[in-house]
Amino acid sequence: MMMGYAWLCSFHKVCMVDYTDFPEQRQSQIKQRLSERGKVVCAQLSRELKVSEHTIRRDLKELAQSGICKRVYGGAVSMLPIAGSFTDRENVDTALKDHIALAAIPLLKPDGCVFFDAGTTNLAVARNIPREMRLTAVCNSPLIAVELMRHPRVEVVLLGGKIQKQTGGAVGIDTLRQLETMYFDQCLLGGCAFDINEGLTVFDYDDAEFKKHLVKRSNEIIVALSVNKLSALARYRVAQCGDITTLVTDHAVSAAYLRQLKEKPLNVIVAG
Repeated sequence: MMMGYAWLCSFHKVCMVDYTDFPEQRQSQIKQRLSERGKVVCAQLSRELKVSEHTIRRDLKELAQSGICKRVYGGAVSMLPIAGSFTDRENVDTALKDHIALAAIPLLKPDGCVFFDAGTTNLAVARNIPREMRLTAVCNSPLIAVELMRHPRVEVVLLGGKIQKQTGGAVGIDTLRQLETMYFDQCLLGGCAFDINEGLTVFDYDDAEFKKHLVKRSNEIIVALSVNKLSALARYRVAQCGDITTLVTDHAVSAAYLRQLKEKPLNVIVAG
């Protein structure tokens, strides 16, 4: 009996051996899983890669130091790379953004005051608003303002200040001072990444602070994001799940992730 127990312990040790000779291959597999899932769990990776959780935690630490992911309790989430400027992104995935925009537009309340935050998906919303819709639209992006001006029944208020090329909007102190005198029925809030536990995040500090002010001054927060921005993180948190009224995304979202989203205190709309 003791021999059988000793053999079992020995077998367990062999199965859980740390493959320290192959860290690059192992970390490559972890990066692949992060790309596919957006999030990884130490215990699950330990079983899948047949190494100890200590080894997985060490791998995740190294990947986090390289900017690949951010460590969270029990695992890690994907860190999205910084995207190009607003004008670089403007003509990327336009059909998908239009699809998401058309799902977000019915949420807008006629005769309401809506803030259109800078962002290429919000630009698509502005472009697709029905001509008969009446709104007061406030924005910090000149390109979004131009699109809104094409609609005869939309009153447009453009906040001034220095324009950030990456976000396509003004977010500096002058813009914040103008914002401090305003309140909104709804806000189409832009973001770089969204995670169920960490909320909405962006890459720029000033942009994050500006968006936090928008959250405080808006009765409803609508976030429209493509699925490649879900289950991921950027550097600075803007809003937690509880701050967001409705999340609009595209049909590529997985059923498992959708179930997790619906457990949170926010509405979820899947375009198409």
